[in-house]
Amino acid sequence: MFDIREFRAYLLRETPSQIGTNDNFAEVAMSSPLFFERRTNETPRCTPRRREVFVPIALALFVAAALLALPLRFVLAQDAPGVSAVDPESGKVNDTITVTGANLGKSSISAVFLSDDKNDYKAVIVSQEDTKITMKVPEVKAGSYNISIQKGNSIFIQPVRFKVQ
Repeated sequence: MFDIREFRAYLLRETPSQIGTNDNFAEVAMSSPLFFERRTNETPRCTPRRREVFVPIALALFVAAALLALPLRFVLAQDAPGVSAVDPESGKVNDTITVTGANLGKSSISAVFLSDDKNDYKAVIVSQEDTKITMKVPEVKAGSYNISIQKGNSIFIQPVRFKVQ
């Protein structure tokens, strides 16, 4: 049978009689060349008491940050332009179509595009209101395109699709 006391004695180059069953092995290991053995008998660095204090504080900080971030997101998203539908959903080049949504006025949107995986094709805007834009389908190949809108220097691809015949 394996005797841990004999193994410790071998590692520490001590005799088994010097290591009693009630002795603190950490004290013997500290004085030995195998100092790494001492770490097995140390108390953990994060004691349960420290953990009891740390976890609620960390949780409270996380909840506070989340609560502060949510209203900011909604405030910023209130005036964001967005496209909700296109009528008709398919058409030919130079057909007039109506894009509906929110905050599509001239102060928000400077251009409308049909976008595929690689390119954005600028459409000619016929009329523009806050809730709808009337535009002509640009010269593009037949296929399915996303409606994209330009606000400032950024182009936002919308989840609304238009099919060119």
